Amino acid sequence: MVRLSVVVPVYNEEKNIQELYLNVTEALRGNVESYELVLVNDGSKDRSSLLLNELARLDPAVKVIHFKRNYGQTAAISAGIKHSRGELIALLDAGLQTDPRDIFRLMPFIGKIDFVNGRRTGRTGPRLKRISSRLENRICNWITGEAIADTGCPLKLFTREVADSLHLYNGMHRFLPALARMNGFSVVEVTVTHQKRKHGISVYSVLRKCFTGLMDAMLIGWLKKKGIMNHIKEGH
Repeated sequence: MVRLSVVVPVYNEEKNIQELYLNVTEALRGNVESYELVLVNDGSKDRSSLLLNELARLDPAVKVIHFKRNYGQTAAISAGIKHSRGELIALLDAGLQTDPRDIFRLMPFIGKIDFVNGRRTGRTGPRLKRISSRLENRICNWITGEAIADTGCPLKLFTREVADSLHLYNGMHRFLPALARMNGFSVVEVTVTHQKRKHGISVYSVLRKCFTGLMDAMLIGWLKKKGIMNHIKEGH
């Protein structure tokens, strides 16, 4: 087992893949005992597949998973986690908006905390998208009973025990902190940087993201109410 697995969903990111790889390897090499980079090609229609295969051929630390078609971000994250070997799992985005070096902002909390969620500062992008994201977070927290300020931040770090407890359905990647807490794990948010996307555009529309996010939040809220909770008393 390696110490750290970095899982990245990839969909039509041919212009970002090389820089993503360089950023991750530069951040991790020499700073963690062992690592792997798990890149999940979510049915890309550009040259992403060829570029990913070339990286895997040149670097044994790179593992590539190809989907037959586009299944979505949750499916890509789930597959990456299942095929990873790390004691710890970090999630990143392929659009270069999260900085791999920020993994080490989250790392010191592991040991005391099971799941560390990034909280983006200095966010850029369309004003409508930023406003809708803040509104979505507030409403989803109200529905789910959580207090996560930036549940949509792509940068997350958690233990293998958390990973093994997750059973994901479409859209649930937005609620990983809530799911981890539901499974009895501790969660904290840590401030991370946010960078402007250099190439390409987000594949998710603002209205669709808000609508599906609210529907999924209602499901999470329902699951929290219906979940079985118990604490075994030690000794007699």
